[in-house]
Amino acid sequence: MLDSARAFEQERQPELEKLRASEQRLAETSRLYREQQQAATKLQIQVDLLQQLPVAAWTLNPDGTPDFVNRVWLEFSGQTLDFVRSNPEAWMNAVRPEDRDRVIRTFWEGASSGRGFVFENRGLRAHDGAYRWHLQQAVPLHDAQGNVIKFVGTTTDIDDQKRTEEALRQAQGDLARINRVTTMGELTASLAHEISQPISGAITNVNVCLRKLGGDKPNLDEVRTAVTRIGRDAQRAAEIVNGIRSQFERGALDREVLDVNEINRETVALLRGQGMRYNISVRTDLADDLLQIVGDRVQLQQVAMNLIVNSIEAMKNVDGIREMVIRSQRYENEQILVSFSDTGVGLPSQFAEQIFEPFFTTKPHGTGMGLRISRSIIESHGGHLWAERTVGRGATFHMNLPALIPGHR
Repeated sequence: MLDSARAFEQERQPELEKLRASEQRLAETSRLYREQQQAATKLQIQVDLLQQLPVAAWTLNPDGTPDFVNRVWLEFSGQTLDFVRSNPEAWMNAVRPEDRDRVIRTFWEGASSGRGFVFENRGLRAHDGAYRWHLQQAVPLHDAQGNVIKFVGTTTDIDDQKRTEEALRQAQGDLARINRVTTMGELTASLAHEISQPISGAITNVNVCLRKLGGDKPNLDEVRTAVTRIGRDAQRAAEIVNGIRSQFERGALDREVLDVNEINRETVALLRGQGMRYNISVRTDLADDLLQIVGDRVQLQQVAMNLIVNSIEAMKNVDGIREMVIRSQRYENEQILVSFSDTGVGLPSQFAEQIFEPFFTTKPHGTGMGLRISRSIIESHGGHLWAERTVGRGATFHMNLPALIPGHR
């Protein structure tokens, strides 16, 4: 009986092996199917996610041809997904002609190299025919072997940002022009002051000379006439210099109630790009409880701009940390204190006051007037501007301004 069972089992062994193999294939097929379903579900989730993004999003095949674009992109371009897939380079026709060659070159270099790309361009908006600035970014997705299987990218509208940047550049240019005009005015006033003193002395000496000549040599008419002409010419020179000086004298300040912190933030925003150019970090530590002040916004912003630019100049070539910190705080006697600290080349203690004198400068191409002007502006606001060395490295400039006491103006 056992022998019969054993013989039967041996006869059925091949069929059992086939059955087990079939079960294994079925299990493997089932597993692959589940994985495909999971992958399809994940892909659909990704597509849905791209579809819901508030920016234009898209995917590219490894060869750079479009695979998918979301609703935002289609609404902007006025195209359909089928049209995009069947006309893979049609989107390039919507790029502004001046940008097209650069965009096409950058796009295909990024796609063919497998690295992706980042560039800005102006694209045509379908519904009104307006060109708007966009930031195009694409990153590659790789399989387990490192091969590019897809590019995922976004098209972000940065037109408003571009307009803001242009406005900031314009504001910075305006401030620079104001700075040049004010510098010229201060320079002329200083020159007038310096020239008027010797001329006044010459006039005094001429008058003394005339008196002596009149008493001792009353008959020397020609000498008297010549000396009189010298005195008249010297007086005329003094009048011309005073006339130039008067043209540049400041009138009444354009006073208004101001927030010192706001002035500092605006100026930092204007000059942030210049700091980034030299890897300089500009940090603010502004007190929340500051009182307001009364002053001229443009002039105070000019002072902040001059101090920040000076700090950038002092740090741009130093090794190590390059950092500027702008602090504001309440100060004694109902005043506000603003400090500008940097990690630049520093300030020799013997120059702490000399740097505010006209024409004194530590910079190769400096005019020696910026700090002189800045101090005079702060003093015209009832405050004071001074400098001191920073422990370790760098310098700190302090300015205090009288706060506006509530109920007083």
